[in-house]
Amino acid sequence: MTIRNLSDEVHRAIRQRAAAHERSIEAEMRAILTEAVQPPQRVKLGTLLSNVISEENRLTDDERDTYFGRDTTLAEPMVFGQ
Repeated sequence: MTIRNLSDEVHRAIRQRAAAHERSIEAEMRAILTEAVQPPQRVKLGTLLSNVISEENRLTDDERDTYFGRDTTLAEPMVFGQ
């Protein structure tokens, strides 16, 4: 990717930011673009659906955990050829 007409001031700032993070200018630009399109505070679809369903049905926290919680029990290994 080539970015044309970038001011010297912006280029200098990116170079300084890359040095502060101990990475190349290219790696810094990837980080900047990733942060811009995938902000950390975004809500994931599963969380959003769980919250909407809980609110619509007036579920308590315990009920929501029961319906939407992750089962952490270990599965029994499969046995073949007995």
